[in-house]
Amino acid sequence: MTVLVFLGTLGLLVAVHEWGHYRMAVACGVKVLTFSVGFGRPLLRWRARRPFPGQSTEFMICLIPLGGYVKMLDENEEVVAPGDVSMALNRQSLWRRAAIVSAGPSANLLLAVVLYAATFWLGQYESKPLLASPALGSVAESVGLRGGDLVLRVGLSEATLHEVESMEALRWWALQEDTLHEPLVLEVESAHNHRIHTVSLLAPASIAENAQDLSGLSVYGLGQLWSPAVIGNVQEGSAAQRAGLQRGDVVLHIDGHRMEDAAMLRAWVRAAGERGPVPLQVWAIRRPHQGELMVEVTPERVWDKDRYVGRIGAYVGEPPARVWVQAGFIDGVSRAFVRTSEVIGLTLDMVGRMVVGSASLDNLSGPLSMADYAGRSASIGLSAYLSYLALISISLGVLNLMPLPVLDGGHLLYYLYEALTGRPPAAQWLDVLQRLGLLMLVALMFFSLFNDLVRLGWLS
Repeated sequence: MTVLVFLGTLGLLVAVHEWGHYRMAVACGVKVLTFSVGFGRPLLRWRARRPFPGQSTEFMICLIPLGGYVKMLDENEEVVAPGDVSMALNRQSLWRRAAIVSAGPSANLLLAVVLYAATFWLGQYESKPLLASPALGSVAESVGLRGGDLVLRVGLSEATLHEVESMEALRWWALQEDTLHEPLVLEVESAHNHRIHTVSLLAPASIAENAQDLSGLSVYGLGQLWSPAVIGNVQEGSAAQRAGLQRGDVVLHIDGHRMEDAAMLRAWVRAAGERGPVPLQVWAIRRPHQGELMVEVTPERVWDKDRYVGRIGAYVGEPPARVWVQAGFIDGVSRAFVRTSEVIGLTLDMVGRMVVGSASLDNLSGPLSMADYAGRSASIGLSAYLSYLALISISLGVLNLMPLPVLDGGHLLYYLYEALTGRPPAAQWLDVLQRLGLLMLVALMFFSLFNDLVRLGWLS
């Protein structure tokens, strides 16, 4: 199922991209010889029954779905009949050629707008903006935020506060704003007394200067979803089972310290293993049909990545509360344009950070991760899948606009050179650059594939 979803996703995005090139070429009077989705041996091929004037394009779907192409009439590649010379690509003005090249990525970005609009129109369940307990010693804890507080509005000042629909919307907003250098203002409803109050959070200078791996709400110790401090599935032979903990037990206190939610409980258990041998803990729990009980628990001390932590061997928490989020027609279109522009900005920012070395190349994802995410999003629901499709469409559009030879951005760079000098780049230079660009693209593909194998656990 995952493979089929991935192939359908990739095929659609490639078809839209190449359709952009094809349709603009036809509009500019260029003869299109071939429109192919995929490479290699053709599986299907046909011609339009009513072609555009002067066109006799052959359409193909080929065996290897990793890309596609639109082949146009060009005197630099073949001999052109005298009657078709005016329809050759090389005979078109610089601006027409640039428009044809730009149309592919533009089609992907336009598709993203349509897909995002569809997700907003359809609506979906998202997480209620309930804050989990802030990290110990964090900025959020210092200003009095507690687990279960409901975020009502957010902004960079009290004058700019706007409504928060869901935790996903809050996280997304925090990613777009310069919250490292501006105060983050939250209007919250307290979980304890239901009073509405406003808090202002400012990232410490030490974090703002060294926050390459932090973003959004995580800078303040926020971002997790609220869930009650309840025990879920208990593993066989675990510390939780030895202590007699059962599914449905609500943890009230540990050694007299109140557990406000699952995030606090997890943090307390993990921290117990960082300081050396884990001492016995006394847990006060509330068990269905039995009331309050006292249980003695000794978490196991285990090595986790780069440190020792405590672990009880049980799932902690419940699925978060959800809210239905949906937009009307005009609002959905407006949000779609805003979301698309925001994702483009984030993508360019990440690419720039990787180029200058401030972000790890481990962030690159390849076809295996794409297939995995495609399958997961499709299993969640239509809105989630359409959002993922929009994200990949934007990535494809932005990637193709990068100034690398063999990509659309490389051709636009050639046209810029031609506009500035009055002549196209020399043929020998074009050949060298094309080979170099192809080599760079293959290296990038292999590196992203390696990241996929590591991320999916196939390589250690």
